[in-house]
Amino acid sequence: MDLKPASRSSQMKKRSFNLCLWFCRFGTLLWFSAETSKAKQAQIPVGVVVDLNSSVGSMAMRCIQMAHDDFYKHYSHYQTRLDLRIRDSENDVVTAASAASDLMKNENVHAIIGPLFSEQASFVTRLGHKSHVPIVSFSATSPSLPPLRSKFFIRTAQDDRSQVQAIAAIVQAYGWHEIIPICEDTEYGKGLIPYLTKALEKVNTRVPYRIAIDPNSEEYDILEQLKELNQSRKRIILVHMTSLVGPKFFSAVNKAGMMTEGYGWIVTDGLSNVLAPLGPKVMDSMQGIVGVRPRLEKSRRLTSFRKRWKASSIKSGSVSSSLTLFGLWAYDTVWAIAMAVESTFANYKGNDTLIDRILSTKFEGLSGNFNLSEGQLEPLELEVFNVVGRKERIIGRWSPQRGLFLDNHWSSRGKLMPPIWPGYTTNQPTKLRIGVPVRKGFVEFLKVERRSSNSTPDVSGFSIDVFLEVIKALPFPLPYEFVPLRIGSTGSSGGLFKEHDAVVGDITIVANRAEHVDFTLPFSESGVSMVVSMKYDERQNMWIFLKPLSPSLWLTTGAAFVLTGITIWLHERQTNPEFQGSPQQQLGMVFWFSFSTLVFAHSKSPLFKLIHYIFHDL
Repeated sequence: MDLKPASRSSQMKKRSFNLCLWFCRFGTLLWFSAETSKAKQAQIPVGVVVDLNSSVGSMAMRCIQMAHDDFYKHYSHYQTRLDLRIRDSENDVVTAASAASDLMKNENVHAIIGPLFSEQASFVTRLGHKSHVPIVSFSATSPSLPPLRSKFFIRTAQDDRSQVQAIAAIVQAYGWHEIIPICEDTEYGKGLIPYLTKALEKVNTRVPYRIAIDPNSEEYDILEQLKELNQSRKRIILVHMTSLVGPKFFSAVNKAGMMTEGYGWIVTDGLSNVLAPLGPKVMDSMQGIVGVRPRLEKSRRLTSFRKRWKASSIKSGSVSSSLTLFGLWAYDTVWAIAMAVESTFANYKGNDTLIDRILSTKFEGLSGNFNLSEGQLEPLELEVFNVVGRKERIIGRWSPQRGLFLDNHWSSRGKLMPPIWPGYTTNQPTKLRIGVPVRKGFVEFLKVERRSSNSTPDVSGFSIDVFLEVIKALPFPLPYEFVPLRIGSTGSSGGLFKEHDAVVGDITIVANRAEHVDFTLPFSESGVSMVVSMKYDERQNMWIFLKPLSPSLWLTTGAAFVLTGITIWLHERQTNPEFQGSPQQQLGMVFWFSFSTLVFAHSKSPLFKLIHYIFHDL
């Protein structure tokens, strides 16, 4: 009986040994199967050209690596694998082109992801066209790089043109009649301006000129350009720059004192998409700006990825590293190329090239629906935000179908939440300075009264009534203020209007003024005229011409005429025989000269004959 427990124990050990042996054999089989499968997987070289030292480049590179790992964890059965060959563009066009050329010639890559900037992408695309290698950029957004020009350039991002209609809608909503674009002097910066100008013209907003900032310029150079802008009294400004130039520019704006009340700043998605990675110091210099950028739809997959990104950043010590839309586009780009590579080299038996498969790839990515239309990502709905403190406050949305709207309510269409403007104020920039000439007389047309030097002037009159009716007829609000204007102190030069946006009142149209400003048509024809309100009396109709002047004024005018005749008689009676003769003739000549001043009467006229008859024949 004592042997039974020992026998049972021996049997248990034997079973455990056999089970362990089975697991080892099964593990070895799995390992061998995986290694065999791995050996069968084709390694497809794909180049990556980004600026690894920039905040956007390093963030995008992390997203590319995470996308590569996530994709093949999810599709472990795929027979192809992307073999990423990474090169640093060093934020230089020549370096980027050289890196791409090396990848094409020496690494035999089938595609290149990048480069980051439009100017670099322009050169690299030419190399890709020559070598028949597709260039897939997730951040080169300039309209000067349309994929239709070269089928070897694919943009897995939105074209900058997708935001111009939203910007025009914002400008129209606030009733701004003039705006100054400031861009960086690169292919990216200048490529948007023609499309932006055209969109603004459609909402009756003028673009008098633009300012281009050299990316290599020092801060004092930017300050000089801002000084000229400040002197021109232009207060609504649009900034279209990348993250390389934007922080330096807004630092200069603050030093120039132009991030204060009365100014309005709008930024495009070149800066709007990367505000968080730029850091709190840059956001502090952009207080009160309004920006537009693509709006991301929330999803479980995106939320999960953000959590992983944050945990990875903390683990690596990059706590300040922030995820942006460019990173999400880079992530989705890797997935799209990986799907196209598998379809081209493993499963697909047709004649489509890798370019064709990339363009036809569709899936739900982290950034939303990945669908390339005409070689670039289809536009997303845009959101409008306002920088307040170190937060970005969403104040509205825009879509091609609905225009501007708040939240998701149709009743709020065409509206935005009131932003906090520079200077921490809700007062909308900028009020039009309407000059009103201060003159004595003709108060029916314009009357300006001030109770004190600091008070707002009371302005009335026909000209003001016309101006107010025009303001009411406008389809948008137009803030303004009346500023008294003393024309006599400034003369008739164009400098009269330098500090005013418009002038309402009776202003003489002269050549040197017309060179600087536009005049509206006069209320009436040129010449002396008067409108008199009176009752019509048939008995007094023949004397109606006397009504415009008072009796005392008529007497004064008559006395002046007689005095003129006497003066002429005194001067001419010694030498001119016409003023000689009898006293009656001389007196008739005096009165004839007097009346001829009022009504022209030559010597053969009935008036002269009447006077001659009264003072000579009688």
